[in-house]
Amino acid sequence: MSEVKEKKPNLENMISIPGGKFMMGSDKFYPEEKPVHEVTVDGFMMDKYLVTNEQYEKFVNETGYVTVAERPLLPEDYPTVDPELLVPGALVFQKSQGPVNLYDYHNWWAWVPGTSWKHPKGPESSLSGKEKYPVVHIAFEDAEAYAKWIGKELPSEAEWEFAARGGLEGKNFIWGDTDVQYSAPQANTWQGEFPYQNLLVDEYEGTSPVGAFAPNGYGLFDMAGNVWEWTDDWYVANLDESADEFKSCCTPAVNPRVHSPGGSFDVRQPQIKIPRKVVKGGSHLCAPNYCLRYRPAARQPQMIDTGMSHIGFRCIVRNNT
Repeated sequence: MSEVKEKKPNLENMISIPGGKFMMGSDKFYPEEKPVHEVTVDGFMMDKYLVTNEQYEKFVNETGYVTVAERPLLPEDYPTVDPELLVPGALVFQKSQGPVNLYDYHNWWAWVPGTSWKHPKGPESSLSGKEKYPVVHIAFEDAEAYAKWIGKELPSEAEWEFAARGGLEGKNFIWGDTDVQYSAPQANTWQGEFPYQNLLVDEYEGTSPVGAFAPNGYGLFDMAGNVWEWTDDWYVANLDESADEFKSCCTPAVNPRVHSPGGSFDVRQPQIKIPRKVVKGGSHLCAPNYCLRYRPAARQPQMIDTGMSHIGFRCIVRNNT
């Protein structure tokens, strides 16, 4: 693999986000989104679209970069996993045949050897006809390497949420307060009973081409649904003062960042020592009966070594860089 050399950022297809104050979080849905609190972010430029397969392919062809999903897994990182499964691959969504226990993700996620960004549904699949679709099966370092190569960065959680709101203060969704996904879909999400019944009101079974739905108030596409998006912040369970020990700034309300991974580990799985970053925006697998997270305040932890078939990213350029 050749060295990933940083480029001068091309600001084409980027949107200028003005920065300012906003109320971050929500007290109406999931506990990890609380409490609502005032945050200020500086202005920045953000990619209008999610990074696509053709863009990521150009990066790989130029640098020789090998994604995490294409590398063997280390036994010491996965002490409870059958060694025979520690081969290159990724998790692929598989629709169930009927209602299942929603507390067990094994009912719809399967580890498929040979899966990667260029074989997103398994080793026999390809990107043919999917050039304009968001790249998936991207682990955090894969997104970070691309961002560095193209001269950009990944957004903080606060920057991402501010941009996603598109100037709509305190609204539940990027288009307003009412969920219209069953009547006039504004994003690629799951309509029906997850994970077995997808009514396809939005016309997409899986991911959709970038820009397939209307942009938000800032002109950004896919800030809800389609694929989750990596941010550069480590996950903490709540947006409150208990996170202060992991923050790097004495004024956490201004450009807040969580720079320490100390609070990101999953306390329910202490045997797993892999830290987690925040992903935002929800995906095509989000449904009201399971994951009502196609909202700007919604947030979820994701282990940094794990790319999945519903996780992608976009980049930013900060005005002071």
